[in-house]
Amino acid sequence: MPSVLRITFYILMAFSITINVANATARIKDIVDFEGIRPNILVGSGLIAGLNGTGDNLKNSIFTEKELIAFLDRLGVNSRGVTLKTKNIALVMVTATLPPFSRAGSKIDIQISTIGDAKSIKGGTLLATPLLGADGEVYAVAQGQVSIGALSDPEDRTAKAHPSYGYNPTAGYINGGAIIEREIPFQLNKLNEFKLALKNADVSTARSIAVTINGSIGQQIATAIDPGTVSLRVPSQYQNNPLELLADIERLRVYPDTPAKIIIDEATGTIVFGENVRISNVAVAQGNLVVKISDELQFASQLGLIEQQAQSEPGKEIAILPEGATLSDLVQGLNSLGVTPRDLVSILKTIKKSGALQAEIEVR
Repeated sequence: MPSVLRITFYILMAFSITINVANATARIKDIVDFEGIRPNILVGSGLIAGLNGTGDNLKNSIFTEKELIAFLDRLGVNSRGVTLKTKNIALVMVTATLPPFSRAGSKIDIQISTIGDAKSIKGGTLLATPLLGADGEVYAVAQGQVSIGALSDPEDRTAKAHPSYGYNPTAGYINGGAIIEREIPFQLNKLNEFKLALKNADVSTARSIAVTINGSIGQQIATAIDPGTVSLRVPSQYQNNPLELLADIERLRVYPDTPAKIIIDEATGTIVFGENVRISNVAVAQGNLVVKISDELQFASQLGLIEQQAQSEPGKEIAILPEGATLSDLVQGLNSLGVTPRDLVSILKTIKKSGALQAEIEVR
């Protein structure tokens, strides 16, 4: 028996994958956004006070000084013409997301980031800050004690245990830090037609959604008008109560089709791919590794040739897969040979360049 390590990996496609359609389906509500039912972005700028000498240097941050003077003016304190040297103030940008159908008096979370040269906003208090919508109107007012999070706090043991997150004391948040002052007017019960926007545009998925809705309602009320949009007409039985229609269709399940794509994160060695990725006939040599993908009729003869090659070239490891093998088959086979993530990424890129990989590769 030869001393060479020889590993053969062979999978018959007839038994390799069985797709369970019930487990692969998704609710319509999870793959579309309903027209008008969406969040809105809010933004504003304000001051954080109470910093322990870690705020903006007013000589370098002229906007912070102007904002502080204007704030004091609103409180009836005249500070114009006075040289301000405080370092416990920081000018920050405040952002928030206004959920759909939010009501006045409700609270929302806010995120905070510095604008000037402040070293840290830890322990500071955000002063009353109006948050504006895209129309320039004030929809919420933010205020409260700022948190920078455990992972951003060098004094927290959790932060030291996770150095990859980095230390960023110039960004923070306040849970429930803003109170909604204005509601966004939207009368759902007055709509006679909706647009369903697919989160991942796809022709087959859009058509599947329309067919499923029409079959459930028993009328032709849904039409796929493009890969990313399905038009939904409110039928007579749901007039003046379209919310009932949305409740009935959002729980319907469809089988979303997805393009063949491979996502590669080179920094972490993470590879994510879908079930539709396929590989054609190809042979790849990577160091002491040989990968061959061939049709089943030629498998026996190919196997014999490769066995002879392996015996004549010590140290050669082999992975053999049939034509039409999935990327899952390839990865599983290469993993059994101890291939590193970096080598695996290199092999995938090489197969793609050869035209044998029927998928798009996206490297991040």
